Amino acid sequence: MRSLKVSIHHHLHKDEAITRIKKLFTNLKHEQKDKISHVKEEWHDGIGTIHFSAQGFDLSAIVTVHRSSVDIDAKVPFAVYLFKNKIKDVIKTKAEELLSHEK
Repeated sequence: MRSLKVSIHHHLHKDEAITRIKKLFTNLKHEQKDKISHVKEEWHDGIGTIHFSAQGFDLSAIVTVHRSSVDIDAKVPFAVYLFKNKIKDVIKTKAEELLSHEK
């Protein structure tokens, strides 16, 4: 497994950022149930540990929500890691949209 790290800045209250991220995972579980399976998600004090399978690949991430940023440290298989720049761009774009003030 390779590590893929992304950091996203935000201007939300920490609890609001956590709520939005949790809601995103809940929505993904339902909307992408044909592509995502075996989802396990645990949260403690602003740190989420997520494990799931996507299109045959086992993935995991630690999501740490700080006062002004969210750090994602994902563990991905080598085959997925080959597309790390594209994956980082997608994560960053979606996270910035999710954590924008407008909701």
